[in-house]
Amino acid sequence: MNTEDIVQQSQTLITLYGIKVISALLIIVLGLWLTKKLTGVARRLMLARNLETTLVSFVSNLLYSALAVFVVLAALSKLGIQTASFVAVLAAAGLAVGLALQGSLSNFAAGVLMVLFKPFKVGDYIEAGGASGIVQEIMIFSTQLCTVDNKRVIIPNATIMGGNIVNYSANSTRRVDLTIGVSYDASIKEVRRVLESVLVEHPLVLQDQEKTVAVSELADSSVNFVVRCWVETENYWTVYFELTESIKLQLDANNINIPYPQLDLHIDSTSQDSETYIRRVLGSVTEPNVS
Repeated sequence: MNTEDIVQQSQTLITLYGIKVISALLIIVLGLWLTKKLTGVARRLMLARNLETTLVSFVSNLLYSALAVFVVLAALSKLGIQTASFVAVLAAAGLAVGLALQGSLSNFAAGVLMVLFKPFKVGDYIEAGGASGIVQEIMIFSTQLCTVDNKRVIIPNATIMGGNIVNYSANSTRRVDLTIGVSYDASIKEVRRVLESVLVEHPLVLQDQEKTVAVSELADSSVNFVVRCWVETENYWTVYFELTESIKLQLDANNINIPYPQLDLHIDSTSQDSETYIRRVLGSVTEPNVS
């Protein structure tokens, strides 16, 4: 092979591979620029939806990394390098990482769903994951609650999303339900008048909402009334406790008794010794064994 052939082949290789190298570089430069732009757009959209800053940063970095890997693979393919093996290695690595972190990934996915659909927000009082309390912080993998007795409870997000969520703060109003038992000797009309007056006089009861005072049950030793009214959500427990106290005071003031549970015991003294019978009924002695 003479010098001219070598020069000609060199020029051909340089031209062929030079174009490929330049194309690959352009793919990398433009691809990374476009990746940065797309990531920025996604970040702004997430921030516009008031998503948590930590979650926005994590998703943005994950999106940028995934797009960057795609750009590099496209550049390698342009150079004529077989990328199937790289894809297979990445897939295997992703599968291994996914299996190792499946618990964390499920918590992360649940956290994303919680941020997107917002079943509750910071400051709400909720019951979820076997605990109840005020939401202090919603994190990527877990949610932190503060109980009414000031204990910190950290619940995995997957546990929360995998069960029922009761949000007591979601609506602006709540209904207070009380059950009041009175003596059978009491006048139903008088009891209803007293209970209704307590509801009307309480300043935190919403007077424009429906109030209910009705007989709900004829129990063993009492006539039970249901007392229902609507209040602002933040006033629920204040009204609950104050109504309970006010009802007791007003019933006492009107000589309406709240009965104690009673048990009538009738003894047939002719059938056997009374004292032994009473002891057997009360369980203080056992029946003797008969052989």
